[in-house]
Amino acid sequence: MSETGFDIVEVLKRLPHRYPLLLVDRVKELVPDERIHAVKAVSFNEDFFQGHFPGSPIMPGVLQIEALAQAAGVLAVESLGLAGSGKLVYFMAIENAKFRAPVTPGVLLDLKAEFVQKRARVCKFSGEASVDGKVTCEVGFTAMIADAPE
Repeated sequence: MSETGFDIVEVLKRLPHRYPLLLVDRVKELVPDERIHAVKAVSFNEDFFQGHFPGSPIMPGVLQIEALAQAAGVLAVESLGLAGSGKLVYFMAIENAKFRAPVTPGVLLDLKAEFVQKRARVCKFSGEASVDGKVTCEVGFTAMIADAPE
């Protein structure tokens, strides 16, 4: 089953992240138990562009990975039925991160993540970020499902 069209309001219902660290603006497609395609509108107004790098702004690679992890978090919440459960998806590990091209202000960053392994408490994902079809980042990562802090 494929779902499309999550806007930012629906993203906020699925992720605990808020400004300035919310890095998913919209979900274009979500296939539960399989994959997600989300987007981040990269604006020059992002705080990190003030220091990375002035005069030649580039989105930090670690934030591309964080955006992919957040997209995967939405996928996990939907696939594992975690909405309203008091559980969160916590980033645990990064594997084989590769950065292929810079991400600059004014682009839509496509975020694609898919399950590699799905269990009740630990999930593995592969992710790929791209701009206009050109891959900017590839990564494998692991997340755990745990109780939200009180």
